[in-house]
Amino acid sequence: MRRILNSILVGACLCISLSVMSQDIHFSQFYMSPLNLNPAMTGVFNCDHRMIVNYRNQWAGVIGSNAYNTASASYDRRMAVGRDDYFGAGVSLYRDVAGSTKFGTSNAKLSFAYTKKLGGRRNVGHYLSIGADGGLVQRRISINDLQWPTQVRNGVFDETAGTPETILNPDFLYADFSAGLVWFSNFGDRKSIYGGASLHHLNQANVSFLQRTEKLYSRLTIHGGGEYPLNTKVSVKPEFVFMSQGPHKQINAGTSLRFKMGATGGRITDDLGQFFQIGLWARVGNKVEGGIHSDAIIIVSRFEFDRYGIGFSYDYNVSQLAAAAAGNGSFELSFMYKLCGNSSRGVYCPAF
Repeated sequence: MRRILNSILVGACLCISLSVMSQDIHFSQFYMSPLNLNPAMTGVFNCDHRMIVNYRNQWAGVIGSNAYNTASASYDRRMAVGRDDYFGAGVSLYRDVAGSTKFGTSNAKLSFAYTKKLGGRRNVGHYLSIGADGGLVQRRISINDLQWPTQVRNGVFDETAGTPETILNPDFLYADFSAGLVWFSNFGDRKSIYGGASLHHLNQANVSFLQRTEKLYSRLTIHGGGEYPLNTKVSVKPEFVFMSQGPHKQINAGTSLRFKMGATGGRITDDLGQFFQIGLWARVGNKVEGGIHSDAIIIVSRFEFDRYGIGFSYDYNVSQLAAAAAGNGSFELSFMYKLCGNSSRGVYCPAF
């Protein structure tokens, strides 16, 4: 059964990639991968430097060692401009490998953003950030590991059967560009709201393995959220992200509870202290032929200590694939570190 499913998934992955219906990478903890979410998030944080690492493992319950793996790393810096504004610059990398064909996408890009203060006062501020990014993407596939539906006989792969397709361009590079904006307001300790939108793949690059024209769909991302204290120790954080790419649409939405646990350095704020948050999310997508389907229930957690943040999430599969995966979906790990300099100025960003 697993062999059959693996062949089906491999064939589906290849057909999807050849017809440019391929999905971009996505993280359940999208708020812990800001430069992949929206280039306008570059430099939008309290402190001067930020470093983030993300890792996602998906579908191991179905295809074992051929599970989909995504790793990402980013660094960005915030620099003061004038009295209240800021300029952000960053670099990000990711590597995504899918299935036994080693269908891989590697991305390296530079991002820039300008954050303008629209109003407010110390500890209370309203900002608008506009950003863009650009870089190179490599796509490749291992042609020696390809399995075609015509080569499967009674659930068993036979490389001598059928006629394999000819892959003319199994490894190539293309340029990729994105742009976005984010508005956010902070009304004091643990009181904030934000919303943003970005458009990825503005140039709609040709991503065909067959040396023909197959343009990559542009992807629209809309995201938002906020935080509101329920009492002196607990706050609620609702957040969502909606993505639309060609005929495909997806929304992640949920709410987390954020708990104050203690202080470091003699005081506790959004930037200096110990916090723990846990939440429940849902991911829903559309069916190309019409209607919607529930994909996963997501349990998310995060621990913050001083300038460090560590996140863990687990996706419990509730789609039709759950029968083969025994409910196993994917897990994610994320790590964030912020380094603050001697500057006393602050943007007072929300705790994304």
